[in-house]
Order: sequence, then C-alpha cells, then structure tokens
Amino acid sequence: MKTVIRAFFKTLRIVIGPFMLLGEFVTRPKGVARPAASQAEVDQQCASLVLYQYKTCPFCIKVRQEMRRLALKVERLDAQQPGTHREALISGGGKAKVPCLKITDPAGNTQWLYESGEIIKYLRSRFASA
Repeated sequence: MKTVIRAFFKTLRIVIGPFMLLGEFVTRPKGVARPAASQAEVDQQCASLVLYQYKTCPFCIKVRQEMRRLALKVERLDAQQPGTHREALISGGGKAKVPCLKITDPAGNTQWLYESGEIIKYLRSRFASA
C-alpha cells in the first residue's frame, strides 16, 4: 500500500510540477530596488543563509517568491533526492522537511528555521527595511 501511495504522489508531482514552475515564473514579483551599497551589504548578509527546498513544493515556491520580492541572493539547495544536501538537512535540522532556512551567525552558530510563514517573517524582519 505504501508503494502505491508513493507512486501516486510521484506521478502527481511529475504531471503537476511543470505547471507549478510555470506559474512561479509567470507570477514572478519584481524585486525591491536598493542603492548599490545597500544591495552589496544585503548580499553579504545573505551569504550566511541557505534555503533547503524541493523545486515544485508550493511552500518552497512561496518562500522563493518572497526572496525575489526582497531581492535576496540566498543559496538554494535541492533536498528532494537522497544525497549530500538531504543528508545535511537531516543531520543539521533533524528532519527532511522543506522549506528550511539554515541561518549561520558570525560566531558560527547555526539555526534551522522550518515553515514557510516563519521563514518569510524572518526574512521580512531582517531585510524589508534594508
């Protein structure tokens, strides 16, 4: 039964996925315009952030749209397939749930933030006024 359910959702993802990505592309928001110096500072701060995602996850799309809106250059890693990115997500954050934002502070401490709403709230509080 478990195999049938997995096969169903895999097929569903294959069929619907391209439409979701097209929708993301068509509804792409315009990023905020910052002075070059401010944008360079934001880009430097974004170097300490990593978004673990699945390409066609609707919650990941929601976070990516907000990152575009805020003009953030955050590294994105696909954790859908078994491999190093997925293993890093599980070993660091404790679960293979996406979206997940890995936040590393200047001291090297790492925080793993799950839930699209929480990630968006964090990004807005940190970068909306930058």
